[in-house]
Amino acid sequence: MLDTVILIVLTMVGISLLLNLWRLIVGPTVPDRILALDTMYINTIALIILYGIRVDTNLYFEAALLIAMLGFVSTVAVCKFLLRGDIIE
Repeated sequence: MLDTVILIVLTMVGISLLLNLWRLIVGPTVPDRILALDTMYINTIALIILYGIRVDTNLYFEAALLIAMLGFVSTVAVCKFLLRGDIIE
């Protein structure tokens, strides 16, 4: 039963990734696009963790942690660039 639930959730997260991609491409403003990109990071982390549960290995959890850290740093850098025009002061 767990395999069926994981497969359903993987499909739902994949659909949400496609909807985020749509918002990233069509987004009317730059903050909408940044938010869509940040949400795509979170959905990618969810996909990796679900796949790690499905194949029963710990390697994917570490990869998800790395992607989470990179996603946070890149979101902060892009927001800082949009607010100030410079990343490093």
